[in-house]
Amino acid sequence: MKNTVILLFVCCSANLFAQFAPAVDEPGTTAIHKDSSDIKGWATKMVTFNRGLEDIINEMGPVASFGESENALGYAEGTSTDVVSLGDYGSIVLGFEYPIMNGAGNDFAVFENSFSDTYLEFAHVEVSTDGVRFVRIPSTSVISTDEQVSTYGTSETSQVHNLAGKYRQGYGTPFDLEDIIDSTGVNLDSILYVKIIDVIGTIDPEYASRDHLGNIINDPYETAFASGGFDLDAVAVMNENNVFAGLATQKHLEFKVYPNPTRDIINITSPKEVYLSIQILDLNGRIVSEMTPTTRLSLVNLGLQKGIYFVRFISDNSTSIPEKIVYF
Repeated sequence: MKNTVILLFVCCSANLFAQFAPAVDEPGTTAIHKDSSDIKGWATKMVTFNRGLEDIINEMGPVASFGESENALGYAEGTSTDVVSLGDYGSIVLGFEYPIMNGAGNDFAVFENSFSDTYLEFAHVEVSTDGVRFVRIPSTSVISTDEQVSTYGTSETSQVHNLAGKYRQGYGTPFDLEDIIDSTGVNLDSILYVKIIDVIGTIDPEYASRDHLGNIINDPYETAFASGGFDLDAVAVMNENNVFAGLATQKHLEFKVYPNPTRDIINITSPKEVYLSIQILDLNGRIVSEMTPTTRLSLVNLGLQKGIYFVRFISDNSTSIPEKIVYF
């Protein structure tokens, strides 16, 4: 029994003083600058948006109202004003032109608008392939809960991991899909949706947000004003599953595919019968079917599931730009 108690104390002490990546400009930081050459793309569409209350305890009170959801799209501005405020436990789902994929290193980054390295408002991050099944990136917080972080209180960057809002404005918090490699219901090479969910800063167990270990996450509370909660600037993509990549320097064949969207048949026209084959690719860029030239193609006969595909032509010395087709 004595050894068990000692072991428990050591484990708890290690967790209490755990150190994660530090603030911007400090050795070992993982912050992603908004102008980083590692960034390949940005969120392009707002899918759903649910404003949270200014104060979660005041159920009849107003919701956060600062900014528009469109402020979260495109390039990170790195300012205090070009953001959208989520409010307590508010959430937003963003979509992308091309899927995020599980590649080398960090795969995407979330930008908040903190004005300093220590005034930190956090959010959970979840990802999805189909927009229905979301998987949360596991987060950790070892910020002490002995005392509530006040409205304008401070926190240490190195005491949180995998929570958006870890870094000041102009710098994104990176996320690696490898952290959910064992999850089911998502294709880690085809992440089309990212959900940001505000962390309720209170340490009141009835309302508190918790990390993946069940620890209460302590961040500024209460923030009962229009810009309360997590203030989202942008979501950047570092590892993008883009079937167009690598084609810019190639000669391209001109062709048309119609109707699009289609329930089955697509017609194909080309100025010249110069292509050798037709390829159908899925959202991951994988070839799911290849055939000899034709002017009329049945997707049903190919055994394809309804969804989004790309079609491209191959000749002996050139490749067409893939054309997106919607099969419904």
